[in-house]
This record gives sequence, C-alpha cells and structure tokens, in this order.
Amino acid sequence: MEEFAHLFHGFAIVLQPYNIMLMCIGILLGVIIGVLPGLGGANGVAILLPLTFSMSPTSAIIMLSCIYWGALFGGAITSILFNIPGEPWSVATTFDGHPMAQQGKAGEALTAAFTSSFIGALFAVIMITLLAPLVAKFALQFGPAEKFSVFFLAFCSFIGMGKEPPFKTLASMMIGFALAAVGLDSVTGNLRLTFGFTELLNGFDFLIAVIGLFGIGEILLTMEEGLSFRGRAAAINPRVVWETWKELPRYWKTSLSSCLIGCWMGISPAGATPASFMSYGIAKRTSRNGAKFGTGQIEGVVAPETAAHAAGTSALLPMLALGVPGSPTAAVLLGGLLIWGLQPGPLLFVEQTEFVWGLIASMYLGNLVGLIIVLTCVPLFAAILRIPFSIIGPVILVFCAIGAYTVHNSAFDVIMMLVFGVLGYLLKKCNYPLAPMVLAIVLGDKAEEAFRQSLLISQGSLGVFFSNGLVGTIMGLGLVALFWHLIQTGFSRLRHMVA
Repeated sequence: MEEFAHLFHGFAIVLQPYNIMLMCIGILLGVIIGVLPGLGGANGVAILLPLTFSMSPTSAIIMLSCIYWGALFGGAITSILFNIPGEPWSVATTFDGHPMAQQGKAGEALTAAFTSSFIGALFAVIMITLLAPLVAKFALQFGPAEKFSVFFLAFCSFIGMGKEPPFKTLASMMIGFALAAVGLDSVTGNLRLTFGFTELLNGFDFLIAVIGLFGIGEILLTMEEGLSFRGRAAAINPRVVWETWKELPRYWKTSLSSCLIGCWMGISPAGATPASFMSYGIAKRTSRNGAKFGTGQIEGVVAPETAAHAAGTSALLPMLALGVPGSPTAAVLLGGLLIWGLQPGPLLFVEQTEFVWGLIASMYLGNLVGLIIVLTCVPLFAAILRIPFSIIGPVILVFCAIGAYTVHNSAFDVIMMLVFGVLGYLLKKCNYPLAPMVLAIVLGDKAEEAFRQSLLISQGSLGVFFSNGLVGTIMGLGLVALFWHLIQTGFSRLRHMVA
C-alpha cells in the first residue's frame, strides 16, 4: 500500500499546471519527431535534452518521457498513411495498416494503432508500478561484484540475443568502451587517451556523442536517400473512433499476448522492433484470419503496435531499478539523469522518492494525453510530411548544433558532434548497430569501476564473480546470453540428429 501512497503523491506533482504544460509540449514534439522518418525517440530525446537543463529534474524527465511517448505514437502515422515507417518498430504496422489506408480505412487503422499503443503502454506502466520497488529493494543487496554482473548480463544480452550480427554488436560495443575510457581514471587519477586535448580531461560528453550519432548521422543518411513523401489524407471523427473501439475487444487475446511479449522484450535488451515482429508473427499464426494478414486486417495493426509500446515503456524498468537501460532511448534518459546529478538504481527509490513516483505517474497521464492529442491532430501531423526535407533537414541540424554548444558553451563540442555524426553515418552504412555503443558509453566507466573494485576486494581473484549464489547466477545468465546463438544452433542440430 505504501507504493500506492507514493503514486498518488506522484500524481499531485504531475498535475501541477507547469508540468501539465510540459507534458503537452513534450507529446506534441514527440509526435512530430515520430512522424519524421529517421529521427525516432532516442534521437528526439537526445536533441532536445539541452532544453531541460534549466528545469527541475522531475519536470525535465516528465517532458523528455512525454517526447518518447509522442514519438512512439507518431511512428504509426507515417507507416499507415505513407507506408514509410517513422520508427523501426513501425515496419510491421505497415503490413496491414497501409493496405487499410488504401482501402479508405485510414481512420480505423490509426484509431486501432493509437488505442493499441495506449493499452500496451498502460500494461507496461502498471507492471513498472508493481515491480520496480521490489526489484529496487532486491538490488540494494548488491556490492561491486553484483553490480558488475548486472552490467555484464546487459552487455552479453545485447551481443547474444540482439537482432544484429553478434560480431558487429561486439565491435560497436568495443568502440563505446574505448570512448568511455577517455579522460581521468577514477581509480588511479591518470589521464587516458586525451592526446593532449584539455577539453577531453572529463572524457567525451555523453550528450554530444548521442546528438552526433543519432541526430547528425540520421540527417546524413536521409540526405543520401533523398526521401520524398507521398501519402493519403486521413480524418478521424468521433463515429470512426467509436466504431473502431467497439470492434477492438474482439482481439483481446492478441492484445494480451502482445503485451506480455512486449514487456519481456522491453526488460531484456531485445527492444521494441523484434517485439513488434514477433507479436505480428504469433498473431498471424494463431488468428482465425491469419491467412488474410497483409491485406488490411485490423488485428495486424493491433498486434505490433501493442507489443512495440509495451516494450518501449517497460524498457524503463531496468533503467530505474538497476541503472541498466533496456533500450537506446532509456540509455539517453539514463544519461540525462546522470547530468542532473541523479544516480539510477535501487538507491534512487530511497533518496529521490518524489522524482521516481512523479515519473511513474507521468507515464499514466502522459499516455492518456498522448492518445487524445494524436486522435485529434492526425491531419496536422500528416501535413508535416508535405514540407520538403530540404527545409526540415537544416532546421534539425541547427537544433543539434545549438544543443551541443549549450552543454558547455564550447565550440569544441560542436566539432565533436560533427565527428560523432560522421561516425554514426559510417556505422549505419555498414549496418553496425548504435544501441550497443550508446550502452557502452553510458555504462562503460561504471562497469570498469565495479570490476576493478571487485578485484581489489578479492586481491585479484576472478572467483569473486562466482563467490555467492546471486552473483554466480547473474554471471551464468550472462554467459548463456552471450553464447545464445551457439546454444540455439546446437539444439537445432541435436533435434535434426534425433529426428
């Protein structure tokens, strides 16, 4: 019951007029970011993070999280109306969403997508409300070895269980570790990899790296691809919404399974994209109308949108309770918390109760506000795609430069932003994932510190990482995740031999 008392106090914080205004602004900005192909939630949060530096941490995280919710909603608009996925996880939505739009059912498709998104996010927020305090209390027992084992599990899960090739994920992560090592060694006080640049004494600023990797990198890719937008007009009126809502309860089994798949994928580092595809595939196999999927079935919109939003929201659970982000956007938000002097993890629930429960309360209200806004403003957001990218691109570039400069009021940061932008562009061209690099930049120094502290305690013995049941279990899970591809291959070969 104590958790519910904290939650009601969080609602009292969120319902302040100033925070409600920030919530609405964040949702609107997020939907615009989601509508523009190539930006996405992580990019939008990274680019707009400097806007929150003058705010209190609670107000800032409310705005940034609402940008995230808005981007999740916005990705469906371009997928359905224009057959252009605004987000990677919106690809599965195009399979049935765009055919519905071509049949004159764009309003029904969008209503189903937005409502399913709200249901998936609500399910995940309820799970966070119930589980986050329990996970945090359990994590208070962690020492340096246990902390490193959690980081090890996160890194191994990205390598072994992600959708990208393991060696490419590992290479991306190694670059992130190298970048995290630049600056002052927290244990010995020695300088590392600064090459005489005094600006690098404190290492690479996380925000500069993220703005460059995501914002500038995506702009360069979009310029090269020369995107042009063609789509269909859409109008959502109360009758369409009501008729669609009356039909959606038929698909409660699909919604429930999608919620469970999304939450599992969100807590693990698999993320929203595989969750949406897996949910779509399972719905196609189990539905009575599975053979018609791809021709404009509303169930084919419900499944991926529910799973994607459940995954995107539940990714915040490990970030809050353990300090380990479950998605690129959660990693960006984690960097924001560190900038504001907040340390994500179990102590956050003890030392910053108002902040944590204000954030959780904003998840409930933010998703409801987002649903109302997107249902009423679809024609406006769709019209954004009529603006030539030759106008939108430079505007985004200017915002990136302003955001990078305002971090330390340094022109050097703008140069580094451009360097990271080129790096992000090259990695994307070579199909190297950026999420593992972001994770390594954020957690690399913390993992190194926990590792070295553990070795100091054990006088150099690696046995400390298997010294008790808790740390040994987590390390074991990490090794299983690391070699998951090999384990799957071995089981499949064994099955063929038995057959």
